[in-house]
Amino acid sequence: MGNGKDEDYNFVFKVVLIGESGVGKTNLLSRFTRNEFSHDSRTTIGVEFSTRTVMLGTAAVKAQIWDTAGLERYRAITSAYYRGAVGALLVFDLTKHQTYAVVERWLKELYDHAEATIVVMLVGNKSDLSQAREVPTEEACMFAENNGLLFLETSALDSTNVELAFETVLKEIFAKVSKQRQNSTRTNAITLGNAQAGQDSGPGEKKACCINL
Repeated sequence: MGNGKDEDYNFVFKVVLIGESGVGKTNLLSRFTRNEFSHDSRTTIGVEFSTRTVMLGTAAVKAQIWDTAGLERYRAITSAYYRGAVGALLVFDLTKHQTYAVVERWLKELYDHAEATIVVMLVGNKSDLSQAREVPTEEACMFAENNGLLFLETSALDSTNVELAFETVLKEIFAKVSKQRQNSTRTNAITLGNAQAGQDSGPGEKKACCINL
């Protein structure tokens, strides 16, 4: 398998970015998938996604990262956005406490629409603006622990922890899927045909090699 070609992959994982408008979701997406950052804060209307293939051990994982692109302003995010998602980054701006104060609401919406097994990371973005911090690291970390979430602070501007955030979520998903495949193999619940990328494999809990979108 050629690792350099984006279309060569063993798994596809859909990961959604959620959180208030202006917290830096789009820049986290562009930094991870294209290593780009834009100082232009204009909101793009509509849902967009970008992809990047990463190696986890010997497996090539294609991460399909979805961005709300401003729809959260209008409370117009629908269940379609969450459908098929196996991971989520719940982003807040650590310099604006009000974006952290509504994290619980975002979490509820996520669990209302996504699978209960979804891997969720709480992300405090804009760590480069430490002098303007309004959310203590310890407070966010405790919230994450109490709610079974992963947690990291990032800066899309200077790239701090951006790779680590996405790759940690992808590794956690990969570990869950690998365990699921082992269990399914033991019970002969998965046939070889269903391991092909893009094929339907029955109920959500039986999906193995490919996380269908």
